[in-house]
Amino acid sequence: MPSNVKIKLSAMMFLQYFVWGAWYVTMGTWLGQTLHFSGEQIGLAAGTTALAAMISPFFIGMVADRFLATERILGGLHLLGAVVLFLASTQQTFGPFYAVLLVYALCYMPTLALSNSISFHQMTDPEREFPPIRVLGTIGWIVAGWVIGTLGLEATAVPLRIAAAGSAALGLFCFVLPHTPPQKKSRVTLGDVLGLDALGLMRERSFAVFVLGSFLVCIPLQFYYAFANLFLNQIQVSNAAAKMTFGQMSELFFMLVMPWFFRRLGVKYMLLVGMAAWATRYALFAYGDNGALVWMLYGGILLHGICYDFFFVTGQIYVDQRAPANVRAAAQGFIAFVTLGVGMLIGSWVSGRVVDAYAIDAQSHDWHGIWLVPAGMALAVLVLFALFFRAGEAQPARAGEAASAAGLRSQAS
Repeated sequence: MPSNVKIKLSAMMFLQYFVWGAWYVTMGTWLGQTLHFSGEQIGLAAGTTALAAMISPFFIGMVADRFLATERILGGLHLLGAVVLFLASTQQTFGPFYAVLLVYALCYMPTLALSNSISFHQMTDPEREFPPIRVLGTIGWIVAGWVIGTLGLEATAVPLRIAAAGSAALGLFCFVLPHTPPQKKSRVTLGDVLGLDALGLMRERSFAVFVLGSFLVCIPLQFYYAFANLFLNQIQVSNAAAKMTFGQMSELFFMLVMPWFFRRLGVKYMLLVGMAAWATRYALFAYGDNGALVWMLYGGILLHGICYDFFFVTGQIYVDQRAPANVRAAAQGFIAFVTLGVGMLIGSWVSGRVVDAYAIDAQSHDWHGIWLVPAGMALAVLVLFALFFRAGEAQPARAGEAASAAGLRSQAS
């Protein structure tokens, strides 16, 4: 790949995830502390991305891949998204804010797959060339957190406006990206988009248990994405947004060492360790404080690498191993729909209701009680998974190779 193309793709990835990291992590603090939205409303707002993740495959599969050059539709979505996100930052009541934010999420979520598509189209050896480009996305997320946390902007609408400016810059930049013509695929069906061809795999008990466990664990995990920043700010942790980026740093580290763990633990125990990390993270949050036990809060944040990589990336590898070649892509799409879509959408609503149930007043909550709820949920899923899941025959060599590429191709941080 020519160096100028590599630089352009790296800049695209940096901005792609800078935009997401700038608004999504700190939104709950602004909504809760400044606009005084309820926990349920904050959870529903965080769930707009999950709802959009359920809808965006239709757009990708039925429109973008067939009729439009990828860089043009990517640029158009980011420019439109910049306007919509700025508009969202001006809203003061829940109904209008939720409607505008949902429109923005519908603009943004398809761009995750489109940015990957542009990158892969330019590569001759994706497993070697993609990771160093994709890692710029995680760095962009980290930079966004440090900028917003250092400037003390978490309880304001400014992070959304910073993200809108980043989206506008990326939208314009997309028009100088390498040309990526439409794929001109044959007619795409609903089954293609939702991965329904993979439903036959559900006849295998362990695969069905894996799908159910993945769905269930996505419910407690949304507590972190929707409310961790509000929690840290309410207990007066300084520069909370920046400190939360330690989780992305941890993710980078564990991605590098994941092949080593995979060869020694195998699929089942990698998944169990990932689930245990979610339960442990929430327990640390429940019992930690901003005093002598602040190390527990840091520990919970640093567990993000194990939480995400060991469960979600291992899950992608497991699906790749178990699905026949002709339905492998459909199976990955089906899992993404069930977890990042349906699971996180339900988790957004459940987390909000729990936070409301433990509200002390408009500006404080019983966070000890709140965090014990998702800890218990994750622990229950872990026990069920340990009892009923069987990974089948492992393929260590192939899994070790896939671990390096699959996670770095993942869309969420």
